[in-house]
Amino acid sequence: MNTQVPPHGKGSLYVRPLLMGSGSVLGIGPAPEYTFLIFASPIGNFYKGRESLNLLIESDLHRAGPGGTGGIKSITNYSGVYETVAEAKAKGFTDVLFLDAVSGKYIEEVSSCNIFILKDNVISTPATHGTILPGVTRKSIIKLASDMGYQVEERNVPLEDLLNTDEVFCTGTAMVVTPVSSITYKDTRVGYKTGNETVTHKLHATLTGIQTGVIEDKLGWTLPIN
Repeated sequence: MNTQVPPHGKGSLYVRPLLMGSGSVLGIGPAPEYTFLIFASPIGNFYKGRESLNLLIESDLHRAGPGGTGGIKSITNYSGVYETVAEAKAKGFTDVLFLDAVSGKYIEEVSSCNIFILKDNVISTPATHGTILPGVTRKSIIKLASDMGYQVEERNVPLEDLLNTDEVFCTGTAMVVTPVSSITYKDTRVGYKTGNETVTHKLHATLTGIQTGVIEDKLGWTLPIN
């Protein structure tokens, strides 16, 4: 079966490694055998038709706790939040932003991506201390933003900082770099800057430019395939 890369601007080609237990066993315990495979799948744009995100902060359900698998790309990071995300989307929100499980005072992740905030010349994102997925796009944006002269901080980001910042954006493989236009926390809705003049737009244009060959890759991130 042939797999084709979607046309420029229409989507992406996912190349995903997958490890799953496949041994013949019925019971609680490690599988005696595992299967490792890599699959390629063309996908459309994740938020097709949406120019920005409208997030709802979840303060009761927590996505991941310390000592668990919050920093691992596993099904446990997704299955537990499906119902909450579905309820938020039914209310008109794009996705859900979760808080830390210990204090409930710090932002952590959206259900499917990392989050960044921009205040003045400082860009902040939650640190990968075990409950945050260390995404490749996240790492790429940290590098690009630093090279552009912004001060980038990986730290605990209090909810108050999020509600009093200038720009908010999310990053991920399918998300790429997507601006957040508003976030709602309980009865408070806060709006953020979006548009072509924002830092978010500049970071998106730079990253996708490198990915598509429009901008010269001086960082050695891309690999030509004949």
